[in-house]
Amino acid sequence: MVEITSNITGRRIREYLEEGKRFDGRKADQYREIVIESNVSNKAEGSARVKIGKTEVIVGVKMSVSEPYPDSPDKGNLMVTAELLPLSSSRFETGPPKFDAIELGRVIDRGIRESKVIELEKLCIKKGERVWTVFIDIYSINDDGNLLDAAGIGAIAALKNARIPKYDEENDAVLYGEWTDKKIPLSKEIPFPITVHKVGKSLIVDPTKEEEDISETRITIGRTEDTIYSMQKGASKEISIEEMEKILKITKKVWKELNLKINKFLK
Repeated sequence: MVEITSNITGRRIREYLEEGKRFDGRKADQYREIVIESNVSNKAEGSARVKIGKTEVIVGVKMSVSEPYPDSPDKGNLMVTAELLPLSSSRFETGPPKFDAIELGRVIDRGIRESKVIELEKLCIKKGERVWTVFIDIYSINDDGNLLDAAGIGAIAALKNARIPKYDEENDAVLYGEWTDKKIPLSKEIPFPITVHKVGKSLIVDPTKEEEDISETRITIGRTEDTIYSMQKGASKEISIEEMEKILKITKKVWKELNLKINKFLK
């Protein structure tokens, strides 16, 4: 049975938010507890489990050798996919990826690609012929709201600990299970996605599932403290210029706090 937040609960959440309160006692710009566990898979080149409150995702990084894209013959390739598992929510079903899964993968892909956090030019083996392809696979384990940010943090955490496997160039074969001492080349500045939801007159981050259900619109911004690399709006409700200015200020403040928390685990 699919559980949807009732109108009564939604109305109470809006009333609380207008008073500057949330059901779990957090402030509007405050995240739930974040926990990151690295190297959770011995089959992946890199992996991480991320928990934000009760929301949980596992992200794995795999690598293969393939031909480069025609428009970037001297750069490695990147592919991000997401699978929303039925075990994580009664709202998800087995079968081909639905819109939510496709959108999640594309938003995370855009944030990583536009920020150039992966130095793809350093993943070229032979220009125009062979390059490393980085696959980032996202799996939802429990959905209690804000899968987008959990997935984005998980992708960065998995990339940070990913090792490049050995490659037999003569036989064009990747020796999986045998690693070099090289890691995926990453930029010094590491962006994270921060999603801001509009609920009535309120702007909040890291919504629970109930808050997410009554969200009128959202914006996911991939950024560092001083630079915005990507931006994705979800849902159809408009956002005013004044609200957008507030969102940019919120994400900058939140990024500073998130960066400290996340780096504590990544080190």
